[in-house]
Amino acid sequence: MRCAYPIMLDVTDRRIVIIGGGAVAARKAAGAIAAGATKVRVISPDFCKTMPTNVEKIVAEYSSDHLDGAELVFAATNNPQVNERIVADARARKILVSRADGAGASAGSDQSEDEASVGDFLTPALFRDGRVTVAISAGGNPALATYIRDQLARSWQGGWSKMADAMQALRPQIRQDSRIPIERRKAIFKDLATPEAIDALDAGGLSALREWLAKRHPEIVTHTHAPRP
Repeated sequence: MRCAYPIMLDVTDRRIVIIGGGAVAARKAAGAIAAGATKVRVISPDFCKTMPTNVEKIVAEYSSDHLDGAELVFAATNNPQVNERIVADARARKILVSRADGAGASAGSDQSEDEASVGDFLTPALFRDGRVTVAISAGGNPALATYIRDQLARSWQGGWSKMADAMQALRPQIRQDSRIPIERRKAIFKDLATPEAIDALDAGGLSALREWLAKRHPEIVTHTHAPRP
């Protein structure tokens, strides 16, 4: 792949079609479901034991009409010629497609880039903790991407994920208050993304974080507190 533009794609209601029933296809299905996908269809004459149960399974050899309604496609069979045809069919329909040959992906770790990936996008090595997702791409090198991911996971600070949860509550309240100027909001959000704010949250939870925030920004103290019953 010559270049790549990283995005976080909402797949909740998108139809994802995976061609293949082996371990690689199972990892693609599991990864999609972990990302919130609810419409995952898998086509294969047979399925491995690790294939998630909450997918739609179609027992069949690949046919181009299997791509009807698809918005993302994974070509993950153990036949390179079939995978090439899937990629060509998907591109002809203007559907984003990723190719993951079983032979190329077998050496990779779960959720890693597949060495034989060819298509419109790659799936990076992922680390998830609550609302936080870290995605690593290393120029198509799955071993290096997996190594970097694992190193980051070992040094991960749980407070970062706690802050992501806290921001789910605080951010909408601050953004919706028209009395707080935009530049002031930016300063508040920047303050929340600091070690001091995370330490306050770790020490006393959301209430302690609100108190810490109120000391730095007294003008929002009455707006960020949860309403009393």
